[in-house]
Amino acid sequence: MNRLVVLAGPAAVGKGTVAAAVREQHPDVWMSISATTRMPRPGEQNGVHYYFVTDEVFDQMIEDGELLEHAVVHGQAKYGTPRRPVEDALAAGKPCLLEIDLAGARQVREAMPEALLVFLKPPSWDELVRRLIGRGTETQDQQDRRLATAKVELAAESEFDRVIVNHEVHAAADELVKLMKSGIPDNPLT
Repeated sequence: MNRLVVLAGPAAVGKGTVAAAVREQHPDVWMSISATTRMPRPGEQNGVHYYFVTDEVFDQMIEDGELLEHAVVHGQAKYGTPRRPVEDALAAGKPCLLEIDLAGARQVREAMPEALLVFLKPPSWDELVRRLIGRGTETQDQQDRRLATAKVELAAESEFDRVIVNHEVHAAADELVKLMKSGIPDNPLT
């Protein structure tokens, strides 16, 4: 039994790293590639990590109904999930994973209530701060903005169907895939 699984959580919790581990260890899992208006980080490739588009192209995608969800993240860049590839993967019976932010998860809940929302949680606040600062990809202002957003996102944990604590990347990835491929009972799993 496969269904859409949405992975969300605060900035720097390791969503991208866990998703990459799923991609590496479980190639049968279909993973969405988001569209974004932000600039690529070092090593990111268009069409592999994200579809990097202009604001104008992104706005046209919204207008044409091409996005399952979309949001402005950290008050800066726009992110969204192209709808058609998700629908095609689900129709083909593939286990599907979206790695998105809190606002996007809420939109998916509205558009596809049968989706399973999984909250990726840090082991502690101090560990989240260490991860964000340690990756060295943001300025101090960006770090401050992301940490403020993370506090709000952590408070939304109860909106999710399941919670996975990201103590270790591969264990979190395995737990996520297990949820994706199981019958997924209705009682909460933490």
